[in-house]
Amino acid sequence: MTAIAPDILRQVKRIELRTRGLVNSRFVGEYHSVFKGQGMEFSEVREYQPGDEVRTIDWNVSARMRRLFVKRYVEERELTVLLLVDCSGSSRFGTGVRDKQAMAAELAAVLALTATRNNDRVGLVLCSDRTEHVVPPRKGRRHALRLVRDVLAWPTSARATDLGVGLEYAARILSHHAIVFVISDFVTPPIERPLRILAQRHDIVAVVLDDPGERTLPNVGVSRLVDAETGRLVEIDTSDPGVRTHYAAALAGERASRQQLLRRLAIDEVVVPTETGWAEPMLRFFHTREIRGRRLRRR
Repeated sequence: MTAIAPDILRQVKRIELRTRGLVNSRFVGEYHSVFKGQGMEFSEVREYQPGDEVRTIDWNVSARMRRLFVKRYVEERELTVLLLVDCSGSSRFGTGVRDKQAMAAELAAVLALTATRNNDRVGLVLCSDRTEHVVPPRKGRRHALRLVRDVLAWPTSARATDLGVGLEYAARILSHHAIVFVISDFVTPPIERPLRILAQRHDIVAVVLDDPGERTLPNVGVSRLVDAETGRLVEIDTSDPGVRTHYAAALAGERASRQQLLRRLAIDEVVVPTETGWAEPMLRFFHTREIRGRRLRRR
């Protein structure tokens, strides 16, 4: 990447200042409860003591030793977080103060700073229909801010979206269990196979960037629209009821297909509207995830 423009550095600083308070007050604790608190790795077996939970008994060892032994677990001290961010042509789209790329940068800041505050490593993969840019996972605040800078500064071209390329790349480079946040509008060719392969070994969270300008077709009469990823020019009559009905049906179909796929693969979905921001959806995700984790542990 070429020298970073001063306005990009100012944006990084503004994002850090805007997100720091919530990261320190809420996200660090929520993140720890959801990911660190539930990430337990086997340590050893020891002899059963009164008060130990029956579910921790290692029946194979107990049978061999002819007395009860239990498994001991310790909390994982270090996790790896990977931010897989869509930087295709459509990421520059936005009808409000922030386009999808700016929202992705804020999310990257929140997640990277939260992970580093928990002493975890965080890395970045920027992808379009190819892998554009990679930053290996590391620790530290300076490293986290470097990721934010790269998301903001990477020159988005008119390339198409193919999340499958990024998912396949992530599966190749991640040698140990990781948390993968996929940040995109998810307008992509089919991704079920690479998504399933990655989900078999890693914890995936799908963060869907949703701009109000794409939810409904504005009624502005005959318009010429340019596809941000292909450059194709299309002329349509946005006031035509048939066109508007077709658009709404296609959008609803895409959303339903995505939700069904994520549910089938047991992948969490967090929808982030660009006009209201990431705070409420992400906190709701952490809360829901923590409740689910508690229920699983009780079982």
